[in-house]
Amino acid sequence: MKSRLFSEQTVRWLLVFTVAAVMVYGFVFWSTEASAAGQERPRNTQTTAKPTPTPPPATPAQTPAQTPTATPTQQQTQRPAGVDRIAPTLGEPPPPPKLKPTPTPTPPEDLGEDSVIKINADLVQLHVRVIDRNNRPINNVTQGEFHIFEDGVPQPIESFSREEVPISYGMAVDSSGSLRSQLQSVIDAGKTIINANKKGDETFLVRFISSDKIETIQDFTANKETLMDGLDSFYTEGGQTAIIDAVYLSAEHVSEYKRGDDSDKRRRALIVITDGEDRDSFYKQEQLFAKLREEDVQIFVIGFINELDKEAGFIRKSPREKAVSLIEKLATETGGRAFFPNSVADLPQIANEIIRDLRTQYVIAYNPTNKTPDGSYRAIKVTVDQPTSEKRIALTRNGRLARKENPNAPKAPPVRMPNAGSQMNKKP
Repeated sequence: MKSRLFSEQTVRWLLVFTVAAVMVYGFVFWSTEASAAGQERPRNTQTTAKPTPTPPPATPAQTPAQTPTATPTQQQTQRPAGVDRIAPTLGEPPPPPKLKPTPTPTPPEDLGEDSVIKINADLVQLHVRVIDRNNRPINNVTQGEFHIFEDGVPQPIESFSREEVPISYGMAVDSSGSLRSQLQSVIDAGKTIINANKKGDETFLVRFISSDKIETIQDFTANKETLMDGLDSFYTEGGQTAIIDAVYLSAEHVSEYKRGDDSDKRRRALIVITDGEDRDSFYKQEQLFAKLREEDVQIFVIGFINELDKEAGFIRKSPREKAVSLIEKLATETGGRAFFPNSVADLPQIANEIIRDLRTQYVIAYNPTNKTPDGSYRAIKVTVDQPTSEKRIALTRNGRLARKENPNAPKAPPVRMPNAGSQMNKKP
């Protein structure tokens, strides 16, 4: 009996063991097949979907070469490390408006074949503003009440005029992000100034950000509608502000405009609107002011400095102090004027004062007693008699650079008028 019971238990354990072995073998076989099948068929991406990342901008090697289109958000190209900086240039202007050509003046008929034209190239012309203590213009000063000194030496006045002459001026607007909130008010103030242009006045527009982003929006024109459209196209963008470069190039452009016309007595000026913080200019301040001493260009600056940091370091000025110093020096060195508005609400009044200052000036020319052509700097000071208790202050540029003559250069012969009916020879 016991033997039979033992035999039945043995059979049962053998069956359990056999079934377990079959199940383990089947599970291993199924896992191997499933793994192989999973490697062959594509994965289901729906259960692990993630947002598709934005592809990075294509590099020149990935796309065909093409000219990029500038947009208000376009980033500035970084200058490669180790590459020398290139001097900035004023951007090419758009096509000029079609204006009537200026007729060529006819030579005087009373000059004969042997007549000699004498041109005094040494005459120095000054544009002088006379104001009272409250910065109001004084318009009744006579020639005898002016006194001019060059390096402390009195100079003889050759000509004097109070008449209005045409004005050629530029308007350079800081278009960096620091002026984003004031830009529309700046544009409106610019329109106020341009609307006051009179016959013969011409204006050009510049927007500037970094050293490689100084653009001529509109070259010199008397067309007010064209200038208004140019102002409306201004926009701001990020960049390291280069005020010194912008003033350097703009003042040079104003000075050279129509400079070769000996009959042109126009006044030249530059209006700069900025926060005054220069961050990355190619030219240094010393180079800028050396350049301005060569040019007869008055500079009027509107400085939005309130947002600049007032905290100074142990041995350095604060950003605001440095900006104020640069702006005031630009104005005083050139006989212009600096404005520091507390808010954009001050801009209409400032625009009207700039208009008034441009119009109410005396034009005085003197014949320097020191005619040495050594290229040296000559300090200029103009004083006015004080006939009454009312204080009168004369403002003009602080100095000039004497012309520098090459001692080895051949002397040019005097210019003689040609025979009647023949073409004038302009060569020396």
